Amino acid sequence: MDKTETLAWLRRISGDLATATIKRLEDTLPWYADMPPARRSAVGLVAQAGITSFISWYEDPTSTPWIAADIFAAAPRELLRSVSLQQTLQLIRVTVEITEERVAGKGEHLREAILLYSRDVAFAAADVYARAAEARGLWDARLEALVVDSILTGEADEELPSRIAALGWHGHGEVAVLVGTTPPQFDIDQLRRTARKLGVDVLIGVQGSRLVLVLGRAEPPSRPDDVPADLPFTDIAKRLEPGFGPGFLVLGPTVPALVDAGQSARAALAGFAVARAWRNAPRPVEADDLLPERALAGDPLAKQTLVERIFRPLQAHSADLVATLWSYLDNGRSLEATARELFVHPNTVRYRLKRVSEVIGWDATGPREALILQTALILGSIGTDATRRRAPAARRGPH
Repeated sequence: MDKTETLAWLRRISGDLATATIKRLEDTLPWYADMPPARRSAVGLVAQAGITSFISWYEDPTSTPWIAADIFAAAPRELLRSVSLQQTLQLIRVTVEITEERVAGKGEHLREAILLYSRDVAFAAADVYARAAEARGLWDARLEALVVDSILTGEADEELPSRIAALGWHGHGEVAVLVGTTPPQFDIDQLRRTARKLGVDVLIGVQGSRLVLVLGRAEPPSRPDDVPADLPFTDIAKRLEPGFGPGFLVLGPTVPALVDAGQSARAALAGFAVARAWRNAPRPVEADDLLPERALAGDPLAKQTLVERIFRPLQAHSADLVATLWSYLDNGRSLEATARELFVHPNTVRYRLKRVSEVIGWDATGPREALILQTALILGSIGTDATRRRAPAARRGPH
């Protein structure tokens, strides 16, 4: 049988080949049988297109560059998202098996042509999936940058949850934002792998020289022995630190959920902007450890945090604690000088300072924490004096 006769015969049996292929798919591939009818039909179109394309290729082998377009153009775009590359290769194998069985005895040259064509189709399929993955990766990167920017600017809208879900966010519960510098050779994949091992999901935003990570707790597929469950975000930040460039690294406060991440982001960004003002700032440093610098730079969130976490709890607990703390800080953290000013025993000062630490969690005997507490007292006193000045005017009325 010459090539012209072979081509005519192949065209006559192409319909039977497609039918036999679909039957074999149903019998041998469980994922095909479980598909909705519309997708099974689309897969059938791909198989039919593959057989037709082989006949065209057999007639003119120089048509190889158009193989992928011929075969996969028959399927809807969503098929690439529902059928994996592995399943596509299984489809190719079944189609080749059916075709080989039908052409047995028609000449070795035809069998060799089928094998050569199937190899080209497999490479073409891999190319199609690679291009789709690349396009999806670029789209995911743009979407991720948009989500991170929305969190940083606090301009979250009702579409933010759906955008986050589209990125495959697996985080649940607590979230914190980490801000640092972008390294010269940034390996984003390595950073993601490290985050997964630490039990956190991550959104990454690169904004020029600034690198922003939104961290959310998630169950890792396999947790290393040296990573305990619910590792504190401070420890997570330390382990992610090598993925950042030189300079300051600031961790925002922990918030309950991703929708609240803007609060952590604002604190982290404000801390990153003033971190150089703390000469011995650790790396990473918590944004709340930079509250004095942030307050001096005019950060309203830092001022509010200092007043609400330090001044008001002390004032509500005991006026003696506030007076003792003021005196202790004004007297250079001297127990004896404070005791003399307050006419109490130094042990009473020690007891009250211990109570201060128990009430607010900061220890006034440390130089850094003393700065934080003194800033809080100043801001709280300014707010109190302003309230007192406004109060008489508020009570006055027409006589």
